Amino acid sequence: MSVRRSLNAVVTILTLGLSSHAFAQEAAAPAAASETPVPAPEIVAAAPAPISAGIISPEFVETLRKELHQPVTILSVASSNQRHESVQQAEIDKLDEAWKTEAKSDDQPLIAEILSSPLSSYLLYTQAKSAGLFTEIFIMDKFGLNVGQSSVTSDYWQGDEDKFQKTFQVGPDAVFIDEPEYHDETKTWRVQVNLTIVDPASKAAIGAATAEINLTELQRRLQTGI
Repeated sequence: MSVRRSLNAVVTILTLGLSSHAFAQEAAAPAAASETPVPAPEIVAAAPAPISAGIISPEFVETLRKELHQPVTILSVASSNQRHESVQQAEIDKLDEAWKTEAKSDDQPLIAEILSSPLSSYLLYTQAKSAGLFTEIFIMDKFGLNVGQSSVTSDYWQGDEDKFQKTFQVGPDAVFIDEPEYHDETKTWRVQVNLTIVDPASKAAIGAATAEINLTELQRRLQTGI
């Protein structure tokens, strides 16, 4: 074999080898590019098990009743009843709408009037000293209108809701415990305990009260004996 033919054979072999190597790299490149990292599965915390409103005992309700039946409550509700004695439903609806509008505004004369009342101050104090057991307390007159509250409610008139219709409209001894609800922001279960406000002198129903209870905190206290 001549030197020229030998050189040509070597060049041919090298060329075929380089081509095969390049082909192999090109074939492998798309597979590598197409590989995407698999995201780790998202871990979603399970919601705490529901807490039954059955842990609200008759003794608890009676203590709550005494806590709310203070002179400031009776005097404030009686005054509100007298002030609204001739109120018509159209006026109630107007007040309720005004309240909802004020809740979204910086101008809040009606809300400020209620929040600055002696009764609201007492309810705020009662909520604060409970150290997390009460999350909201408000008192209504016999028309279902707010008289005092520890924080701003969504409505001014509660007369069309069970908290009023299943207490004041039932009688002096009526108690209505609503269904527990899960509060996602604080990861706690809550329930509203509603009862009739009674004039201690006449024993007549004069209004109603709602106290929202932190069931998660109440359960903790019952379990730890606090």
